[in-house]
Amino acid sequence: MSQAAPSSSTSLAPSPANARPAGHLLVEALIAQGVDTAFGVPGESYLAVLDGFHEHRDRIRFIACRQEGGAAFMAEAQGKLSGRPGICFVTRGPGATNASIGLHTAFQDSTPMILFIGQVASDQRDREAFQEVDYRQMFGPGTLGMAKWVGEVHEADRLPEYIGRAFHTALQGRPGPVVLVLPEDMLTKATTAPVLPRAEPAQAWPAPGGLRELRTLLLAAQRPLVIAGGSGWDAESAKALQRFAENWQLPVGCGFRFQDTFDNRHPLYAGDVGIGINPKLARRVKEADLIIALGVRLGEMTTSGYTLLQPPRPAQKLVHIHAGADELGRVYAADLLLQASVAAAAKALEALTAPPALPWTDWTQAAHADYEANHVAPAVEPLDMAVVMKTVQRLAPANTVYTNGAGNYSGWLHRYVRYHGLQHDGRTQLAPTSGAMGYGVPAAVGAALLYPERTVVNVAGDGDFLMTGQELATATGYGANGGRGRLISLVVDNGTYGTIRMHQEREYPGRVSGSDLFNPDFAALARAYGWRAARVEQTSEFEAAFAEALQPGPPMLIHLRLDADVSTSRTTLSAIREAARQSGR
Repeated sequence: MSQAAPSSSTSLAPSPANARPAGHLLVEALIAQGVDTAFGVPGESYLAVLDGFHEHRDRIRFIACRQEGGAAFMAEAQGKLSGRPGICFVTRGPGATNASIGLHTAFQDSTPMILFIGQVASDQRDREAFQEVDYRQMFGPGTLGMAKWVGEVHEADRLPEYIGRAFHTALQGRPGPVVLVLPEDMLTKATTAPVLPRAEPAQAWPAPGGLRELRTLLLAAQRPLVIAGGSGWDAESAKALQRFAENWQLPVGCGFRFQDTFDNRHPLYAGDVGIGINPKLARRVKEADLIIALGVRLGEMTTSGYTLLQPPRPAQKLVHIHAGADELGRVYAADLLLQASVAAAAKALEALTAPPALPWTDWTQAAHADYEANHVAPAVEPLDMAVVMKTVQRLAPANTVYTNGAGNYSGWLHRYVRYHGLQHDGRTQLAPTSGAMGYGVPAAVGAALLYPERTVVNVAGDGDFLMTGQELATATGYGANGGRGRLISLVVDNGTYGTIRMHQEREYPGRVSGSDLFNPDFAALARAYGWRAARVEQTSEFEAAFAEALQPGPPMLIHLRLDADVSTSRTTLSAIREAARQSGR
């Protein structure tokens, strides 16, 4: 929320008895789309909408957050969890710029989301009025990474049209964020326009000829591998993917931070294909003679900097199935490109008939054995993060939602948490493929408010936490621990921006600059927000603290003190530094 501008007139012209302000119509349209929760920071530019939330408070709620970046992250998490567009409202100028981090995350993660931005009044446009910004320039498709579409509504009667288009655009093809700009004076105008029906995305099915070609490629393969991920999945399509893999005995890896696409407990699961990939899985991707990429973009993180599959023509045969036409052939010249919604594609794949005998069963079994072996790690003292993660999963309910932002600490989740397939419990992993620091805390708060019956565990680094840690107040204010679920935050405090320090030691060994952190007492900070808190410095102390967090009461933060030398789940800073010096750096 920013400094208020001089108020423009909000008087309503004489109108029919059934007319209402456009701001109220907007809220009614959201209700018609099935929205029951919106996140945001209030602003004077959309007061009529806030009044609409009050008018319809029995059917929809507005969660007032402490910073627009946190609000946008909560809406992005809402989109991931529900499969429907997450909803965020911010005011113009500073509000929109703060929210841009969540918008960019939604774009790179292919998450449906709608960001509503209050705008200066129409008669003040193009004067660089107070906080005025041209959002088509700021967020439009020309940015190549902020929004699928930016619209500005000038006529109150056309508001339902714009909202309908926003929902369809956010959901269809490659899902993603949309921005709708709302001039202040438009929102106060009276309108009798009716709301439109709930938008449902059109499903594109793969062409029969393409499916026959895919089957032919499978029959010729000796070492096939599926990499699944992206957005647009639902329970039925996840089940269909599992049946396809079972029919053909295919090993399945999940793309970067889409680990809940396939049940990690399944004997066909090969592991996550992303940052900190199991070296054996990385080698297996390179040795595969057929890659079926289903729903994933095959971006930098999933391909380990475009090294697992070499662009533009990979050594492996490649089938790329994606809902977005722009993604197909963007980097890789695949052997088969199929544009299809993942929900439809997975159901089509499960219908492909497999032969009675397959030559790669040993390959598949070895892939899963490598995944299981990756869960074994040498002991670390005094605080062993591998044991911490395994303890969390052992004690937490099966349908727990795990959230994180960006940082080396997230590698322990990726490696040691076995995410359930979303066909069982819906999404259980909320993490930004965009690498946005600060995502995990607001994502956890949003998830806890949206699904109070589910436990939500956030794991955050010390640098990561302090970017959005004020949203603990939002959790307290809206009673985030009021249901059967529990909201828990684990803060991994090693006193450094760990990822940057790791890169520094690799490139400039021993020359530390700008990566040290000076942290507060995180437990005391949490208590100031009304949370319970504990401090853990040794592995033996953690289980009791986490068990307490699972008991009824306010949300709980556990402050984990980790030695800065423990850089990742695989190595230490001292080992990285020594290797760099040995190489002559």
